[in-house]
Amino acid sequence: MTLAIIIVSYNAAADLERCLRSLHEPPPETPHVIVVVDNASSDGSPDVVRRWPGVRLIEAGANLGFARANNLGIRQTAGELILLLNSDTVVPPGAVDRLVADLRAHPDVAVVGPRIVDAGGRAELSFGRALTPLGELRQKTILRLQQRGVRPFPRLVERLTGRVRYPDWVSGACLLVRRADAEQVGLLDERYFIYAEDVDFCAAIRAAGRRVRFTPDAWITHLRGRSVAAAPAATERAYRRSQILFYEKHRPRWAPWLRLYLRLRGRLPAPSDRDADAP
Repeated sequence: MTLAIIIVSYNAAADLERCLRSLHEPPPETPHVIVVVDNASSDGSPDVVRRWPGVRLIEAGANLGFARANNLGIRQTAGELILLLNSDTVVPPGAVDRLVADLRAHPDVAVVGPRIVDAGGRAELSFGRALTPLGELRQKTILRLQQRGVRPFPRLVERLTGRVRYPDWVSGACLLVRRADAEQVGLLDERYFIYAEDVDFCAAIRAAGRRVRFTPDAWITHLRGRSVAAAPAATERAYRRSQILFYEKHRPRWAPWLRLYLRLRGRLPAPSDRDADAP
């Protein structure tokens, strides 16, 4: 069983170097290829990739966004399994193989995600229920209170991420999927530039009668927030566009209320093209 590891990168040379090093020291035992899709970075990211023999570089020529760039990488590989991996992740030895073994052991599962921790070792709530207004509020509230160290939320997140679960979605920061299942649902919806594409993808997987699984037996480190900090305004617009798209597609009754809420708060994005400067 072969594996295609797809990494989308945009102006994240230092993170990309760290990620690629973690995938080589030591490399996964599962037969694999590593493909980096570069979204027209201007910080020398393509040169970082070229320094790693055996890592394939696809230069997109423009900032295609997360979903479209991942699809580009998927279509140009042939592994039976596909690992979508953020460039700002660090993969410990054995993590990829444990994730692959977990998926192999559960034929009814199409997607599996690992436990994700931040640079300080704090668990990330990297799975959840399909997006609803209440669900989004719950997820964001838990995250904020955990980050502030408000009791009992750090311990709550540790407990939530400490056992196997079958959630509606797992994070696209590290998502392993069977190629057959990904192709059955038409890969990722390219209308999402960044954010919510993983939730949407998992919704399509579940609609096809397959399962999504979270396992704490494999874990990775996610150094999140760096690209967001570099372009906060563009990131906010991209997030809101994805949020609106998701609600229009999956929660159409809520979509007008979401638009009204964003308009009243001055956060409704203008009906324009995708933000080329978003991460």
